[in-house]
Amino acid sequence: MALVPFDDRDGWIWLDGEFVAWREAKLHVLSHGLHYASGVFEGERAYGGHIFRLREHTERLIASGRILGFEIPFSAEQIDDACKAVVAKNGLTDAYVRPIAWRGAEQLSVSAQQTKIHLAIATWAWPNLFGDNRMKGVRLGWAKWKRPHPETAPTASKAAGLYMIGTLSKHEAEAAGFDDALMLDWKGDLSEATGANVFLAIDGELHTPTPVNFLDGITRRTVMALAKKRQIKVVERTIPQSDLSRATEVFLAGTAAEVTPVRQVGELHFTPAQITETLLKDYEALVRMPPEQVAAQLGA
Repeated sequence: MALVPFDDRDGWIWLDGEFVAWREAKLHVLSHGLHYASGVFEGERAYGGHIFRLREHTERLIASGRILGFEIPFSAEQIDDACKAVVAKNGLTDAYVRPIAWRGAEQLSVSAQQTKIHLAIATWAWPNLFGDNRMKGVRLGWAKWKRPHPETAPTASKAAGLYMIGTLSKHEAEAAGFDDALMLDWKGDLSEATGANVFLAIDGELHTPTPVNFLDGITRRTVMALAKKRQIKVVERTIPQSDLSRATEVFLAGTAAEVTPVRQVGELHFTPAQITETLLKDYEALVRMPPEQVAAQLGA
């Protein structure tokens, strides 16, 4: 299938409070966000016309901006409404939604106090991140880049700059024949994949790294809640790399990845089984529910 460039598509993008034709949604090349990575974003999915856990994504977007030292000039209610409107305006029901906020071109230096904060929201049809490989399980290589100490980078934010080492790691993994890479933290313990959280089934329990140096994913928290409803014990802890050999199942969880089984990490092989299959099916059922039913299911 031919790749369709993202700057040459039909449709509409919401930009700073109004709809702009897709090809006309542009920013200046001297925008601070482009040069200094002063931008934050979200990845969301709409299922059947409803954006899954929209308010949680919006609140995280606003919080990410504050961590980077700026205030997005729209309320949570306005951002929610804009996300819903852009999906409807583009005639989509199942879609990926991308809000992004960044510092503009008024000042270009390390200091950026005078910049205007922009917000754009785009949406497009995007199936599961791993496509046809998903159900048979994806293959992960080991990343040479490590997730940083939380005192060296704003790891609690979904900041654009934090994804640079993810891109490097994913490209190296793909060049070696893998689908993605599993990253360690600065200590050498398990962290996450390049854009999704990781879960291990060990002795009938679900283990996942404590999110001290990476994003506490909304899909991650959803999967944990679903596991607890199934009386599957969930253990958040520091997970040494060596503990991966104790796992009988491994899977990834994220908005783009959804719940994706893993069949290989480096030289280790896994077979998706009951825990992975149960949580995958539960997640797929949950995202198709109306928002009020989702909240009830998760006890929110």
